[in-house]
Amino acid sequence: MRYLPHSEAERAEMLGVIGVDSIEALFSAVPNGALLKSPVDLPSHSPEFLVEAHMRALAAKNHAAGDGPFFVGAGAYRHHVPATVDHLIQRSEWLTAYTPYQPEISQGTLQMLFEFQTQVAKITGMDVANASLYDGSTGTAEAVLMARRLTKRNRIILSGGLHPHYRDVVKAYLKDDPDLVCLSASPEGQGDILDHIDEQTAAIVVQTPDFYGHLRNVKAAADAAHAKGALLIVVVTEVVSLGLIEAPGALGADIVVAEGQSIGNALNFGGPYVGLMATKKEFIRQMPGRLCGETVDAKGERGFVLTLSTREQHIRREKATSNICTNSGLCALAFSIHMALLGEAGFTRLARLNHARACALADALEAVPGVELLNKTFFNEMTIRLPKPGADVIEALAARGILAGVPVSRLVPDDPAVINLVVLAATELTTDDDIAALAAGLKEVLA
Repeated sequence: MRYLPHSEAERAEMLGVIGVDSIEALFSAVPNGALLKSPVDLPSHSPEFLVEAHMRALAAKNHAAGDGPFFVGAGAYRHHVPATVDHLIQRSEWLTAYTPYQPEISQGTLQMLFEFQTQVAKITGMDVANASLYDGSTGTAEAVLMARRLTKRNRIILSGGLHPHYRDVVKAYLKDDPDLVCLSASPEGQGDILDHIDEQTAAIVVQTPDFYGHLRNVKAAADAAHAKGALLIVVVTEVVSLGLIEAPGALGADIVVAEGQSIGNALNFGGPYVGLMATKKEFIRQMPGRLCGETVDAKGERGFVLTLSTREQHIRREKATSNICTNSGLCALAFSIHMALLGEAGFTRLARLNHARACALADALEAVPGVELLNKTFFNEMTIRLPKPGADVIEALAARGILAGVPVSRLVPDDPAVINLVVLAATELTTDDDIAALAAGLKEVLA
């Protein structure tokens, strides 16, 4: 069967079967002004195998995370994902499952989401977690809106250590609301956000480890916020850190938002990701998304249902708690499988290994002439100051096959104070040889 008929007779025969007189008649429903006057400026169609060969050639130009020494972090981290995860999530009953509206036929999906929520609540130290959001950045914006609903206040204060992408998403959600206060970043250690809290503040947003890798004093932030009647939102972009640092919930956080990509979800050219959100039990009805719960059926046997779904947008969108319409179910499943494989002890060991690798990286960096480590505290990510622009150094190292981190100027382009700064991350996949290659490359580039 040909893709297009090659003769007038063949075209006429096909048009006759369809019931029209001409090719143009197929587009009669399209207004004339919307029709193109000439063909699209694209190459002619090609055989499938030639298109595949072309795409392979383009893909071969990429330098992927596993192709050499890799120290990129800044919100997206390279971790080992067991083959079991990919095998299980590609089973058809998981891959095609969608919203579990009918619990009687969705028990597997509901149970998985219930387990996922339990894991997220456990690692964040909170009472309850939802069934995932899109990603950490939109989750942060949703947490800000949630805090406004809970406190009936409008003023939101974003720490200077909040990831620039997260800050920008919050600003987009709030449409540059004048009640949104974005504090400036200080790479050596953030200015004291606590001094800016007043009686009109709905919430302060603090990231730990922050964008520059510093660990923040969550307990002090919680106490200061609560003293003024405000809430504390804690953001975590590297969820593996929760295996080692004290859970934000235990330190007084009211809402915890995290990016779950590090567990079960490999780097994949920017996504998809999975947003984690957990909060206190008394705030549950203002939490966006949905909540799966455990119950018993008419026979007294265990079953799972949607305990809470705040998706009022179906019938009264203007009064909806949130207009987030779905969750990252498949990514949440990958997270849950990986977390189950690790177990609590394995999760802690993974976190300790990440920190140990970062300590080895920090020691190597401090031994390079001209490199200044800005962190007094870190988990697996840190910031260095170089004697020349960070972006130039990163490009020079990339030409040597080393992906050495993220120049801060890429994410904070309008601040001349960050031109020489680079954020680097080390994970359990960072080897001694990788660190040695980076140190040698830096010495060469900075010489």
